[in-house]
Parts: sequence; structure tokens; C-alpha cells
Amino acid sequence: MLPTPTSEKALSRGLLEALIRAGLIAVLAIFCFEIVLPFLNLIVWSLILAITLYPLQVRLRRRLGNKDGRTATLIVLIAIAIIILPSYLLGVAMVDSGEHAMAIVKSEGLHIPPPAESVASWPLVGQRLYDFWLQAATDLTGLLQKLAPQLKDVSRALLGAVAGVGKGLLIFVFALIIAGIFMAYGQQGSRSAVQIASRFFSPEKGPRIAVLCTATIRAVAQGVVGIAFIQMLLIGVAFVVKGIPAAGLLALAVLLLGIMQLPATLITVPVIIFVFATEGASVATVVFSIYVFIAGLADNVLKPLLLGRGVDVPMPVVLIGALGGMVTGGVIGLFIGPVALAVGYQLFWQWVEDQPQNAAPGDEKQI
Repeated sequence: MLPTPTSEKALSRGLLEALIRAGLIAVLAIFCFEIVLPFLNLIVWSLILAITLYPLQVRLRRRLGNKDGRTATLIVLIAIAIIILPSYLLGVAMVDSGEHAMAIVKSEGLHIPPPAESVASWPLVGQRLYDFWLQAATDLTGLLQKLAPQLKDVSRALLGAVAGVGKGLLIFVFALIIAGIFMAYGQQGSRSAVQIASRFFSPEKGPRIAVLCTATIRAVAQGVVGIAFIQMLLIGVAFVVKGIPAAGLLALAVLLLGIMQLPATLITVPVIIFVFATEGASVATVVFSIYVFIAGLADNVLKPLLLGRGVDVPMPVVLIGALGGMVTGGVIGLFIGPVALAVGYQLFWQWVEDQPQNAAPGDEKQI
């Protein structure tokens, strides 16, 4: 039966209305995204912190009369105090180290000893290193003038890094405050997350995917950034107490190494060698060296306890997601990467295990 002109007109009108509705929805979605975009990092940080700290909210809520707002406020205040105090101490240590170095340069000058003749015989870079070192020892002013453009770029990069750290700390504090608001409405938020996941996937898979995302965020927050921050505190406090030059910068380097999954011994071992070379062997230096060395290895004990706990995916998936997310998206990507990779991994294996009803027994996946 051929379509009549009336039915063709109705079909065209319905298609036109559908296209208009889709266009209006797309315009509204783009407009909403542009409005939220300046606050996207802050919102993501807040959600991550709220999901990570919510188990503590549940534990303390019973002891505080089941008051969600009071409990969330207490957690936020304690977390801000824990963040601000060490950051202030490390910042003061960095300023003191810089002022001390400037005072030494102004009073005594900067003297660089000449290189040994054996340096020139080193393979590949020996002669270049010898010439550079010799010029620094004999004509430091000329060398600095020659390297002025490069030093200017390095200075800008360092200032940008310091400004980025300060901006990140400020965003972190505001994110904690917003996370407290999210935690105060944690039960409603949990139901909303399950509803959204069920709408995107299916009523059967939605709750499981929501639980997977929540567990992955908590595992990465505790096992990657949390361990790195703990190591920074343990090692940084020891550096400050001992009076190590540039203690704040070294502690910050320990934090960055921990996030990048590199051993903190890259910092602690040279510092231990420096302490023995300058102060010699004594009870204080031996105790300091043992403590700092053990603190540098603390991640080997904390990672099995914290990283991957409660996550229904293999540990390499979480680690690869954390590292890949950090490379592509910075600190925020450190959390988003594992979530996306873990969800993709889980969905992939659900697809693999979703065999047809009439599949032969021998075709099933064997483990």
C-alpha cells in the first residue's frame, strides 16, 4: 500500500518537530555546559572529596545525634585544619630557606670550585660538562649573562608552578566546603547517582556501576594521593626539624613523586648522604637517617592496605588509570582516569560474559 499525501505530510511534520526538539535540547545543553565550565574543576573536586569522606560521615553521624549538617561541618573544619597547618609550615620553611640562601650569597658570595681534570674524560658529556663547570668557576657573571634567556624561562616556570600550587590549595579548601554540603545530603545524592546510572545503562547494571565508581574514587583517593600526602608530612616534618636547606621544596617533591608512583627514596637518600657529609656520624644524624629512610619506604606498607580496597577490578587497572589520567588531565585526571578505565573494564567483561542463550557449553569463558 502506497503512502498517501496526507500521511507523508504528517510524517514530514513529525520529523521536523523531532529535529526542532533535538536542536533546542542541544542548544540548552551547550549553554548549560558553558555556564558550568568555569566551576567544573571545583565541582569535580567536591564530588571526589564528598565520596571519599562520606564513610567517615556515616560513622560520626551516630555519635552526633544523627545530625548530617553538624557532622559534615565538623569533618570539613578538621580537614581544613589538617591541610592548612602543614601547608603553612612548609611554606614558611621554603621562605626561610630562600632567605637563608640569599643571605649567604650576599655575605660570602657564590664560589664554585673548579672541576677535576678527570671530569673531561667522562664518556659522552665529559668535555662539555668540564667546560661548563670551568666557566662557572672562573667567570660566573659571564655564564649567567649567557644563560639569561633560559634562566628567565625557568624562573617563569617556577613562579607559575608556585602560583599553581597556591591556586590548587585555594580550590581544595573551597572544594572541601562544597563537599561538606554534598555530604549533608549524602543519602539523596546516593539515590540520584543510582538513578542516573540506571538511566544511562539499565536498571540491573546501574546500581553495580554506581558502586564501582564510588569504590574506585575512594580507593584512588586513599591509595595514591592519600599515601603521597602522608609521606610528604612524615618526611617534610623531619626535614624542617633537622633544618635541611629547601625543606619545603623537597617535601613538595616527595608529594609529586608519590602521585607519579615514584619512590620517595629519590629524595631521602641524597638528603641522608648530605646530612652525613656535612654533620658527620652522630646519634642525631643516625636517628634522622633511619627515620627518613623508613618514612620513604612507608608506601610499600600503605599501598596494599589502602590502594584497591573494595574495588571490583584488578589493581593494574586502577594504577594504569591513575597514571594515564594524571598525564592527560592533571590532578583531576588522577581520579577521573581510574573511574573511566574501571567502568570500561567492567562493561567489557560484562559484554564478554553475556553469552547467547543457545551457546554451546564448550563456548563459555574458561578461567
